[in-house]
Amino acid sequence: MRADNYRVIISGGGTGGHIFPAIAVADALLKESPSSKVLFVGSKWGMEMEIVPSAGYEIVGVPIVGVKRSLSLSNLKVPFLLVGALIQSFKILKQFKPHVVIGMGGYAAFPLIKASAWRSIPYLLQEQNSYAGLVNRLLAPKAEEICVAYPKMERFFPKERITLTGNPIRSNFGDRTRQKKDSSKRKFGFPPEKSLILIVGGSLGAKTLNRAVMEWAKERRESEASILWQYGRGYKEEVDRFIKDNPRSYIKEHPFLNDMESALAAADLVISRGGATTISELSIAGKATIFVPSPNVADNHQYHNANSIVERGGAILIEDSRAVESLLPTAIELVKDKEAIAQLEERIASLAFRDSSAIVASKVLEAAKRGEREDRAEERR
Repeated sequence: MRADNYRVIISGGGTGGHIFPAIAVADALLKESPSSKVLFVGSKWGMEMEIVPSAGYEIVGVPIVGVKRSLSLSNLKVPFLLVGALIQSFKILKQFKPHVVIGMGGYAAFPLIKASAWRSIPYLLQEQNSYAGLVNRLLAPKAEEICVAYPKMERFFPKERITLTGNPIRSNFGDRTRQKKDSSKRKFGFPPEKSLILIVGGSLGAKTLNRAVMEWAKERRESEASILWQYGRGYKEEVDRFIKDNPRSYIKEHPFLNDMESALAAADLVISRGGATTISELSIAGKATIFVPSPNVADNHQYHNANSIVERGGAILIEDSRAVESLLPTAIELVKDKEAIAQLEERIASLAFRDSSAIVASKVLEAAKRGEREDRAEERR
């Protein structure tokens, strides 16, 4: 066997915030070690079952779902699904024989990583958020290393096993977003001389951000800034009705933006939720940002993510409960202040980690080497 012919399992999913960093790590792994094999393991009902194969990787789904935070009868089936997922995870480990496993967080990672711990297979964890998720907190005691995106994570994990790496994101993301601003504005149909506010609600959309835009725009036929509005596929009918009744030439609305790099390049100011991957991309792109963290997430982690940037002068935060009333007025005033925008851009860019995928991949390969040596020692015994 070649020295770099390692077998690596990457486990996680449930949301894009876990899936896309996982793919970024896999890409970096194979760039560093082209002869290695990578297998993904996620929830058989998660979006990873579509996204991962489209990125060119094999994935196996196990029957696992997340626990709902509210009282729900569906939670009763979780223990039974977990038993089945653990049994299948043991089978996957036996067949694939990984040298190392990496858990990317989220409920989809739990069965495979837990089975790895019981089989004494070395594993690493990658924590995207500044407030560590429950799954990673439960799995941390036996992890070889925990790659984190924010400082001060020793309140969740053993300090001696923490490595500050930042969040893995798509390769060359920053390079693609530093294209000319004027041409990017023209691409979306906006005049280059006018400031542009990009509002990003995620693939599913954000109700509060959408309400903020509609309440503000219905009172204003003209605007000092253009607005590129990504409202989410789930809100298409509602937004279509609004635009039909309130046509505004300064707004271009899209349910989803396939070319986010160009959208960021065009933007003078971004309004966004506080997902960890989104924050990493905005930092790499160096974009002045107003964060409106979602209050409907586990442990209020979006607030903690965004606030870690705000506390260091890299962004502005408006709480969800105040957004409908104050978000757009604040954004319009801010985007007119070129000096304030420049300061925010400089500060958020200074907080970016630019080689996160490669750093995490190197840690995984180091653990794989140790796993390979242990395999050979076991064979000799």
